[in-house]
Amino acid sequence: MLHYLIGPAVGSVIGYITNDIAIRMLFRPHQAKYFMGMRIPFTPGIIPKEKPRIAGAIGKAVSENLMNREVLEKSLLSDDMLVKMGNAIDEFVATQSTNDETIEQFALHYLTAQDIEAMRGNATEGIVKMISGKLQDSGLGDNIAHTAIDHVMEKTRNSVAGLFGADKFLAGVAQPIERLLAKHINEILANNSSQMVEGLVKDESQQLMGMTMKQLFSGHEEQVAQVKGGIFSAYRVIITEHLPRILQDIDISGIVEQRINDMEMVEAEAIILDVMKKELRAIVWLGALLGCIMGTITSLF
Repeated sequence: MLHYLIGPAVGSVIGYITNDIAIRMLFRPHQAKYFMGMRIPFTPGIIPKEKPRIAGAIGKAVSENLMNREVLEKSLLSDDMLVKMGNAIDEFVATQSTNDETIEQFALHYLTAQDIEAMRGNATEGIVKMISGKLQDSGLGDNIAHTAIDHVMEKTRNSVAGLFGADKFLAGVAQPIERLLAKHINEILANNSSQMVEGLVKDESQQLMGMTMKQLFSGHEEQVAQVKGGIFSAYRVIITEHLPRILQDIDISGIVEQRINDMEMVEAEAIILDVMKKELRAIVWLGALLGCIMGTITSLF
């Protein structure tokens, strides 16, 4: 009986120990070991020795198979993702529809006061420049002068002075007066439009920033729906048109490879063991089982 028990027991122990040693030798030793100036075989371990090649292979695999355009586009534009985006937007709108914070107070959760002031200043400057430029280039002075002269002519024609031919006299000098008036109005606009527009824009900006989030969202369901649609459209454009360039600029393969190469072997070993601990332990016990089977077969002959 002892003869039949010793074989399987010894085979199990040998199988367990050899598999356990083999797994440990995948990672250890982390550095090459030398004896009398000669490198000891199997040092460093297989993974530390092949780390650069493994890093390159993993980086390439991740870039080509896990993080490529087709996979990301399919995931980011999936119905499930779009539904989640829609739900997130709806939840945000519902929350802000009851929020009594002003827009400025809400913005302070994400930006500093200096950032808000800088953004407001840049926006004001851009709007003022655009509107004042439009005013100066729109021929507004000519239109105002023409409308004013027409109004004066109409009033004169229908007044007592019109009975004495005053309107005919004005008709003779209307064009020179109109050109002179238009010139002065255009000069006023050129010299003062920026200041006038800036004052109006600042007032509107102050009122906007003082508006509550509730006021911004409540009663504007149609505008909110349009903004939501715009967000979805912009999101699709970014994913379908700009994703390839983004992926190329990011260089996922290079990032993964560099990260693995920079990783200490202790850290890499801990990560691998944490992910595959159960599977590696199963290999060790499988070695014990195979050793037991081989020991049993050997003891029978």
